[in-house]
Amino acid sequence: MTEVEQTKPLQQVRIVLVEPAGPLNVGAIARILKNMGLRHLVLVNPQCDPHSAEARQMAVHAQDVLQNAQIVATLAQALKDCRRVIATTGREQTTLNVALEAPPHCLPWLLADETPTALVFGREDRGLTNEELNQAQRCLYIPSDPVYPSLNLAQAVAICTYELRMVALGKGSPASVALPPTVSTPAAHEHLEGYLQDLEALLLTVGYLHPHTRASRMEKIRQIYQRSLPSDNDVALLRGMIRQMRWALRETGR
Repeated sequence: MTEVEQTKPLQQVRIVLVEPAGPLNVGAIARILKNMGLRHLVLVNPQCDPHSAEARQMAVHAQDVLQNAQIVATLAQALKDCRRVIATTGREQTTLNVALEAPPHCLPWLLADETPTALVFGREDRGLTNEELNQAQRCLYIPSDPVYPSLNLAQAVAICTYELRMVALGKGSPASVALPPTVSTPAAHEHLEGYLQDLEALLLTVGYLHPHTRASRMEKIRQIYQRSLPSDNDVALLRGMIRQMRWALRETGR
């Protein structure tokens, strides 16, 4: 098998940048993607002009990646149809009850099957919010020297995409591990998000959630579902249960 054939799975991986502010970073990342054999760049509400002279100058021979970058308004739109999502964080300690994994341990999971996947990077100055981290099933942290742990956005993308390329070529770190294979492919991001929104509305209706604590409660509930990796069929079953409960509530109300 040729190297081009080996790295074909990289085309299913979206590199998602949330509100990037620096055109130099965007251009540099376009170049990095082409260096490593990736092509799919998605920009969520960019705070700069991704087609500016600065961005194009940094992209050099990756003008096609930069020109074809998809621009969307929300992270949910960027993750549409994705089955496996890894979010990155520069915070070694978070308030979330999630494991922080090094690149070699979690990135192979993005290439576990032939479905669309995404690797999400946050803002240059403050990264991803807890709400955004909660839209991923796994969370990546790049261990760096505590004297100066902060990585430039383009550097972080370079480290992760290099690791992905090595995995595709079968040259990944010996420490590389993926989660045990699931019974079925995880549900599309928007299907699970739709269910969680329905669930939140129902829990507010029955009084389990209260407006002033809904965010923190739903954060914990969301983490349970993200860790369990439900399939599309699982989500359809759960949404059917919610529809039946709503019907029963209406009947009781009568």
